[in-house]
Amino acid sequence: MANLKIEILQEPPFSSLEEEAMLNLLRSADRLARAFQQIIRGWGLTTTQYNVLRILRGAHPGGLACAALGERMIAAEPDMTRLLARLKRRKLIRQHRDRRDRRVVLTTIAAAGLELLQAMDPVVLNSPRELLGHLRRAELTELIRLLEQVRTPEAEPPAPE
Repeated sequence: MANLKIEILQEPPFSSLEEEAMLNLLRSADRLARAFQQIIRGWGLTTTQYNVLRILRGAHPGGLACAALGERMIAAEPDMTRLLARLKRRKLIRQHRDRRDRRVVLTTIAAAGLELLQAMDPVVLNSPRELLGHLRRAELTELIRLLEQVRTPEAEPPAPE
């Protein structure tokens, strides 16, 4: 079993259990992100670009405004405009002004974007099993519960020690 102190060659103890947990979470998230990037790199997409295309496929045939797209992202993207411009240059998305509110630009996935995702699906849909398949079902369920709890710390008070 991996031990973070050994992995990062840290001698002194962590300052708190919370610090150790947080650093383990960050290290694990980074490892999964890097592995997923390796899986999709052959298609010339970043994980953020893939996430945008996946969201737009889910909203297809309608489109999403930039803010709505940003709200659905797995990881926040500070420069959504530039990200969308790169996808548009590759003809994977289309953008047009909303007929009801000309201030709103709607983004939709293009046929080429749908085709790209369809080609990626067999590999990408297998990647969670490839990356997390060593965990038992009960462990995955508990991991999901704990991660959801981490994102909503105000939801439940901490259990007494």
